[in-house]
This record gives sequence, C-alpha cells and structure tokens, in this order.
Amino acid sequence: MSKFEVDFISSQDGSRGPDIAGITTFSGTSGIVMPSGDTAYRGGRGRGLFMGGYASPTTVNTIDYVTIATLGNARDFGDLFQTRSQAASFASSTRGLTAGGYSAPTYVNTIDYVTISSTGNAFDFGDMTFVHGGGIGGSNDTRGVFGGGTPASPYAGTDKLDYVNIASKGSASSFGSLTLARRNIAAFSSTTRVLFGGGTPGISPSPVVNIIDYVTISTIGNAEDFGDLSATKRLIGGCSSNVRGLFGGGSDPSQLDVIDYVTIASLGDAIDFGNLTVARSEMASTSNNIRGIWSGGSPAQTTIDYVTIASVGNAADFGDSTDSRIASFGCSDSHGGLG
Repeated sequence: MSKFEVDFISSQDGSRGPDIAGITTFSGTSGIVMPSGDTAYRGGRGRGLFMGGYASPTTVNTIDYVTIATLGNARDFGDLFQTRSQAASFASSTRGLTAGGYSAPTYVNTIDYVTISSTGNAFDFGDMTFVHGGGIGGSNDTRGVFGGGTPASPYAGTDKLDYVNIASKGSASSFGSLTLARRNIAAFSSTTRVLFGGGTPGISPSPVVNIIDYVTISTIGNAEDFGDLSATKRLIGGCSSNVRGLFGGGSDPSQLDVIDYVTIASLGDAIDFGNLTVARSEMASTSNNIRGIWSGGSPAQTTIDYVTIASVGNAADFGDSTDSRIASFGCSDSHGGLG
C-alpha cells in the first residue's frame, strides 16, 4: 500500500497558501464523511401544517405551513391526496399524516402523508380500519393513534381507535375504544399519552360532553378516564407541549373563546388558561414544545392565534392563513408528543 503525506501546501510561487477557485472536487475514498440519509430527515424542525377544510362553497385540498417560532402569515405547502375536511391529523418529526374525513360526497377511510420539511403534495399512505369524519389523533415519533368521529349517516359517534407506525406506509390496525362513542372531539399528545376531550355522542339534540380520555401510545387497549373539561364543548382545537395540553375554543352551541389546560402526566380536571382572540370552533391547531397555535375556524376566518404553553394568559395574533376555512386540521414536526 502506498503512503502519501502532506505537511505543507503553498501557492505556485511559494509566497502564500494555495489559491482555490472554480469548482473543487475530491476523488478519494476516505477523509471526508458526507451527510447520509434522505434529506427529509436532516435539518431543523418547527414547522406547523394546516390542511384541508371547507372553504365556501366546497371542501378543499389546501395545505398551508407556518414556522411556529416566528410570527407571520401562512404560506402554500401543496395539496392533499384528495379534498377533505373533518379529518384526523398527527405527525412524527418527519411525516405528517391525515386520516379519514369528509371528501364530498362521502366520508372516507384513506390516509395521506407529507414530508413536513419539504413542500409538495401528499401521497397515499394506506387505509383506516373504518370510515369516519370528525375524528382526531395524536402521536409520538413512532406511532399515531386516531379515531372517534362519525362513520356515516345518521352521524352517531364512534368509539373506535386505530393506529399506524408512521415511518412505514400501510393500512391501520385496531387500537381499542374510547370510553364513550362520540364525534367532534379534540386531541393532543405527550411522548407517552394521547388525550381526547369533549365531543358529542350523536346528532342534535344529543348532549355535548366534557369527558377527557387518555391512552398510552406504546400499548394497545381501551381509553381510560382522565378528568373533565371546564365545561361541555365540542369542535375544540387541541395542542400541547410534552408536559401540558391545551383545549381551545369550541361550541355548545354558541362559539367559545375559552382555553383550558391539563398536565398530561397526571389525572385531573382541566383548568382555565385564558382566551382566544376570537370565539370560534372547528379550527386547525398544532404546536411546538413552546407555542400552541390555532388557525381558521367557524365562523369562517383566516385568524391564527398563539399562546406560550408554559404560561397562562390570553392568545395573541400570529398572522393569517392563505384562505378562510373551517373544519381543517393541523400537525407539526415538533409537537409535545415528540419530546
């Protein structure tokens, strides 16, 4: 084997260091270690997505994104695999998934995914074990758990929960059941738990409930009782850090601006956090480990609010979404379920 050593490199006349210009190449087999893996798995995190929804007069496939740590208006990310509203959405640090929802003229069981660090259209991931809309989901970096909602006419709620392994494509498997069948619920997660709050068991005049359930993400089984919301409400927007979860807005039946919070690792009833800038329901919501944000909602609007999750207080204006939508859904690559 040959041996090659360099102790000093100078310019051609020896008066200075080497001159490097133009394109420099390296053809050796050692000495430089290049980054490896898909570029989607490198780089920073902190992006929130708001997807789908109803923008009068139709259901849309729009995906917006924001950088959660900054303030400003949302920008176009791409399109869902199909138009839909009232879907469940959750994410790992790399992928955002959308499950079920209403895709006119019917409810669907399809699951889409996007790579959050890039922009572009969604791809098919697989199918749920059941058809639903008005459900919700949460996740850690490995597994997403989602369910509730309504399977179809007559729009009674379901208690079914599914799960998927986010890193691999494929159809969902059954996880267990909620403590009460219901639709129009909210959810958020820590690294170990998903909490499901509020909702209604059926069609009007079915009562609205204040129930909070929880499941342990790494296991399979039925949800257990966590506590109660500060009031009965449905169509809430949920978001979290890895310690604290927030339930914002909702209706029963009038629009609400109240934000509740719980400590996810313990059991107990929700406590008042503050208020949104505008009373509304059917919002998209997500977070990083510091900020929670809510976008759009009914009555139809472009408002995006934010709060600092570790404190208590009223929300402030973040910016605006790209259009006025209700029944959209959100996820991020840095929410509380990711640590």
